[in-house]
Amino acid sequence: MAGNSFTFFIFDLFIIAAILITAYTCNFYYLAFLSGRRKEKYSIIPFDEPSVTIQLPIYNEKYVAARLVDAVCAMDYPKEKMRIMVLDDSDDDTVELLEELVNEHKKNGYDIIHVRRGNRIGYKAGSLKHAMKFTNTEFVAIFDADFIPPSWYLKKAIPYFAKPDIGLVQCRWGHLNENYSALTQAQALSLDFHFLIEQKAKSNSNLFMNFNGTAGIWKKECIDDSGGWHTSTLVEDLDLSYRAQMKGWKCVFLPDIVVNAELPVQMNGAKRQQFRWAKGSMQCAIKLLTEILLKRRIAIEAKLQAFVQLTRHIVFPLMLIQFLTLPILLASQVNLYIVSFLPAITIAAYLAMGPGAYLLVIHRLWKKNWKYKAKALPYLLVYSIGMSVNNTVAVFDAILGKKNEFLRTPKYGIIKNSDAWRDKAYNLPFTKTTLLEIFFGIYGLFGILVAIFSNNPVFVPILGLHAVGFFYIAHMSISHSRFKRHISQTNHTQTKEEKMANIFYKLSLVGIIGLITFAGYMAMTGYENDVYPVDLSRGLLDRIMVSSDPNSILDDLKAIKEYLPEEGNPVWVFPTDSTDFGRIQNDLDSMIASVEKTATVPRDSSSFHTGMDAVSDRAFVLQENLMDATPYMYVSFINIVLSAVWIAAILAIFAVLNKKKQQLQTSDATDGI
Repeated sequence: MAGNSFTFFIFDLFIIAAILITAYTCNFYYLAFLSGRRKEKYSIIPFDEPSVTIQLPIYNEKYVAARLVDAVCAMDYPKEKMRIMVLDDSDDDTVELLEELVNEHKKNGYDIIHVRRGNRIGYKAGSLKHAMKFTNTEFVAIFDADFIPPSWYLKKAIPYFAKPDIGLVQCRWGHLNENYSALTQAQALSLDFHFLIEQKAKSNSNLFMNFNGTAGIWKKECIDDSGGWHTSTLVEDLDLSYRAQMKGWKCVFLPDIVVNAELPVQMNGAKRQQFRWAKGSMQCAIKLLTEILLKRRIAIEAKLQAFVQLTRHIVFPLMLIQFLTLPILLASQVNLYIVSFLPAITIAAYLAMGPGAYLLVIHRLWKKNWKYKAKALPYLLVYSIGMSVNNTVAVFDAILGKKNEFLRTPKYGIIKNSDAWRDKAYNLPFTKTTLLEIFFGIYGLFGILVAIFSNNPVFVPILGLHAVGFFYIAHMSISHSRFKRHISQTNHTQTKEEKMANIFYKLSLVGIIGLITFAGYMAMTGYENDVYPVDLSRGLLDRIMVSSDPNSILDDLKAIKEYLPEEGNPVWVFPTDSTDFGRIQNDLDSMIASVEKTATVPRDSSSFHTGMDAVSDRAFVLQENLMDATPYMYVSFINIVLSAVWIAAILAIFAVLNKKKQQLQTSDATDGI
């Protein structure tokens, strides 16, 4: 039957997603075991302070660029052995700021140059590639604009190039503003897991590890031998480090050398960063995996871990698949506890991703201070779940080959909790992805109702956690938005266009909230009028199957006739008679006639028992028919049309907002701002 086939298909999707999520999660725990079992055995050699080029790729970073340049020039390293290249692709007043700063440091005897390409071809990778044409030192150190390298960095890190095959030394990221907000605490814990678990485990073994784009030192020979910087992906760091290791070079991670950096404080900036990492990783998977898997001299374990690392962001669409299919299965009365042993794996997947195992990892990493870090775990869980929509879009962008501009993550020089960022330039507006997050949040609330009404309350916390995550990300995306221009002047009076744009922005938010409220009301009304009567009918059929009282059975059958539509078929694609309400009504009439006839014979007769058995069998068949029909009640033609209209209305609001933004940008260009 069409309904059964649909339910089986959804169930298969659910189980496949659960198994894959479990596999990726268990791999993280394997790396956690590996990072604790194997100890670092890095050789350190004395060195005579080799020549180093420090490359600082910068684009529109007026709040942090000077801080970086000053920190680099303050390094305890001979000036004659250190060359500093400020790779400035900026198109705002960061250019003037850096030009003045570079000239000042030049006067103090530093070999520092201000490199201006005149374009942004290849973005950060293009800038680094361009700089390599003028680099002739033995080593190349790279720092992003939001990092502050300590003065002893070069003297402590370079001696780890003890063996000739070491091409990269990657140092750990620290966090300048970890306690600024729940958002920064979640990001800090996530990054700590990456460095102290994944990078440490891979560095201490024969597994491939990646360059993190900053706070690292390359041997120039390694960069050249590996083909240099490529611009075909959004993660040039991951790309180059994998190509280097495929060539036989070794990458080393140093957990004890920490370089502090500023975490994104605006949700839309954090989403942009996560999007770039997710899409770039999948791009590298498409680009490199085939060659990695076919290369004979790469160990099997290294191939497996390379596959996991490059494809790990596929977990986010798998999470959404599970989230979307769970309410459908519950509404279809699929017993996720006793159908087979596979649902146990599904439950295990949620438990494996839960706080229990992560708390054990946190306790091992931070020992006496573990409680401090554990406080951020709830934030990380909500943040990771809510970010699944953003990262799923990134994954599909990469798979479909969609070209994207390298969009940097803006920073504001935020260190202290009292530092403000909302009135600064570079603030990002929320995007269309926020619409999807709102949709998934509403779907989660609807799923909670389904779990409750289907007598599956154990799934309420799972659906609730997802709904909270989606609403949290959407709320922060909207509340962190500012409809403003990147104004260079310190004292700026809003123009008439800006005032109108801000008013329109606020009205648009009211419109979006109104549409969401209306959609929620329509969903509740639709469930009450369309789905809930079918659920009630299934419950009455349950009672009919175990009843031997003709009078109560007649009352239940008449109630079912009132609950169900008189005609129509909810399966509007490849419908069958089994889900046709007109036929079901006829079956109910036949059952009523049969029960009325059976009620006239003695209850202790064989005819009575035969009649009751027949009614029970027919009730079971009708219940199966209604179970087949139920999933299609949610995706009826009318519901699809209304959903399309709702989505189109919100997209229209986003389109008008984008047009207003473009008008302001055009005005900026005209005014020479």
